[in-house]
Amino acid sequence: MTTLLPDARADTRARIEQAALELFARTGFEQVTTDEIADAAGISRRTFFRYFATKADAVWGDFASHVERLEQLLGAARPDQPVLASICAAYVEVNDYSAADLPMLRQRMALILGEPALQAHSQVRYADVDRVVAEYVARRSGERPDALLPRLVATTTRAAATTAFEVWLAGGTTSLGDDLHAAFDQLAAGFPTLRTA
Repeated sequence: MTTLLPDARADTRARIEQAALELFARTGFEQVTTDEIADAAGISRRTFFRYFATKADAVWGDFASHVERLEQLLGAARPDQPVLASICAAYVEVNDYSAADLPMLRQRMALILGEPALQAHSQVRYADVDRVVAEYVARRSGERPDALLPRLVATTTRAAATTAFEVWLAGGTTSLGDDLHAAFDQLAAGFPTLRTA
């Protein structure tokens, strides 16, 4: 049996993801089979399942690393920085993609946010993000991660980030980082423009 080096494994994984996203965008998520993805990526069906358990997992890519990076950034946040500012900074840094990666990110996020068949799968992924943020808020507030405040901050900050992604996808006139900052600024200030409306 041939063992792939880490770089070769990363290349194969990226090739599978790209093939899957292109097929989903062209044909529709529900219509594409794992066999078709494997063929388009130039691999066997068996190899596909070494990297991804389902075709939905290919949409999300290596999301575990994304969550792990968020956790590391929150763990390294300055103790004198406000909680929401720390969460915003971590979200922005985790989602700081190079210009070359933005087309694939757009394909990925359009599917995640717009494909009904992926919604249940998305909730599992969002729960991982919420856990990390709630644990951070719990450490800062002295509460349990499952208490109201940590859970509320986790779900509202994720909703703000998701909305920023939706605006970025729909508009195309601002950067993702700017949209994330704007969403978190509104949240942190308690929607200031609504106070006089």
